[in-house]
Amino acid sequence: MSHPIIHLELSAQDRQEAANFYKTIFGWETQDFPDMDYTTFNSGERGIGGGFMTVRDDSPAGTVVAYIETADIDDTLAQIEAHGGKTLTPPMDIPGVGRFAHFSDPTGNRMAVLQPAPMEEQAS
Repeated sequence: MSHPIIHLELSAQDRQEAANFYKTIFGWETQDFPDMDYTTFNSGERGIGGGFMTVRDDSPAGTVVAYIETADIDDTLAQIEAHGGKTLTPPMDIPGVGRFAHFSDPTGNRMAVLQPAPMEEQAS
């Protein structure tokens, strides 16, 4: 299995302002999920989708987190730890999407892995 970057998160002081900016300038489609404090974007047919997360202590303005696809999140996190990385948040479920976890590489970059849900469970 390849391990492509499949999702990007950008921090935003105001998620709606960020969504409106990218929608106006680049035509990105956006969708707000208020209960999750999250706004998704679709950058087009050939682009990577992602979301705007609210600025927090652990994600200050300017934070970008790339999500890397994996078939086995637990095995991938074990490999990350064995090679000097660190799990920052344990695997969590996103219903209809899959399981994700944040990690840091040995140089301190914050990244994430995502194990997609089986196709029959994925939201349409």
